[in-house]
Amino acid sequence: MHIRSFVQHDLAPLIDLTIETFGPFYEDHFRPAVGDVVFANQHGAWRDDYREQVAGLHDPAAHRYVAVAEEGPAIAGYVAWSADTARRNGAVSHLAVTAEYRRHGTGAALCEHAFAAMRALGAEVVEIGTGGDPFHAPARALYEKLGCTAVPVAYYYRQL
Repeated sequence: MHIRSFVQHDLAPLIDLTIETFGPFYEDHFRPAVGDVVFANQHGAWRDDYREQVAGLHDPAAHRYVAVAEEGPAIAGYVAWSADTARRNGAVSHLAVTAEYRRHGTGAALCEHAFAAMRALGAEVVEIGTGGDPFHAPARALYEKLGCTAVPVAYYYRQL
């Protein structure tokens, strides 16, 4: 596996990967949990939201970066992070790995790559978040394996 910096021709494949990775959460977990009204209000346009978000993830002038993992000619996954040099911390905002490369160390390698890049920018602390639901259990396991400490947070939704 080779990890490299984002280049513009990665954009469309990374958008597709993000939608493929997180679609089951939105459609199979979040929507049934909160109902159609809350779903539509909070994440009804989640595909479009990701198209917009992913397009703005890599902006080195703003200390936002994306790294892509390749296995041969195929994209195996990506990680996006930012660094707040004044506060000496960083945050991983997106981590997505294709189904074929999950549970093979790709996510860990991408996170370690981002952590090293943040350290090089002077970060002393990294924040990485995920959901507490069953869909996100593999991400929680990965982050704990990487030495991260979970801080429980609860969000509640209700249709008015």
